[in-house]
Amino acid sequence: MNLRYAFTAVILMALVTYIPRVLPIVIFRKEIKSNYIKSFLRYVPYAVLGTLTFPDIFSSTGNIYTAICATIVALFLAYKEKSLLVVALGGIITVYLTGFIF
Repeated sequence: MNLRYAFTAVILMALVTYIPRVLPIVIFRKEIKSNYIKSFLRYVPYAVLGTLTFPDIFSSTGNIYTAICATIVALFLAYKEKSLLVVALGGIITVYLTGFIF
């Protein structure tokens, strides 16, 4: 690998990761007063996390049936407002137990 190519790649990657962090500070210097934009920005992290995580749930166990069962149990526990630890343990235990069946 050429040293100039590697240096250029590092600089470009630094810019690509730096720009999204600085851009909101530059654009939104004043406090956001719109309730609509505030509520939208409040839910963005959850939407992004769900979008990144949800597809991997079905390929994580190697068996689609255990993954579906664990997802159903985890969604049910989350709906009942259980803690994150209880939801995660419920999913893990469900995968373990349904692994014997499927």
